[in-house]
Amino acid sequence: MSVELHVAIERDTDIVTARQKGRELASAVGFSSTDQTIIALAISEIARNIVAYAQRGGVTLHPVDDGGRRGIVIVARDEGPGIPNIELAMRDGYSTGKSLGVGLPGAKRVMDEFEISSTVGVGTVVTMKKWLR
Repeated sequence: MSVELHVAIERDTDIVTARQKGRELASAVGFSSTDQTIIALAISEIARNIVAYAQRGGVTLHPVDDGGRRGIVIVARDEGPGIPNIELAMRDGYSTGKSLGVGLPGAKRVMDEFEISSTVGVGTVVTMKKWLR
């Protein structure tokens, strides 16, 4: 299975679409319904940040097979203002908006692998992986 799905993120309805596509792909890969929900949650948090801070971007989803270990990869990319201090942004409770500040650290907690890179004035890329147990 080498399908890659891309969802453009510009409004709240796109977040719902990205969650649904993530859940469908996770199911096809073989994740339990609990893990499907966790994956959908992480996608939702990251996509919500795109809408709130960058106004538009995209989420790309694809299965991964790494020497018999199967999983899902989620890459969220935007061309927004960027994150000036990633370490601070990854702290629970920190927010530059009017949120609870749990999106990025929450997504990191529920995924097996999490990477973020950001350049002020250029944008942000978040890459997350979840592996089948």
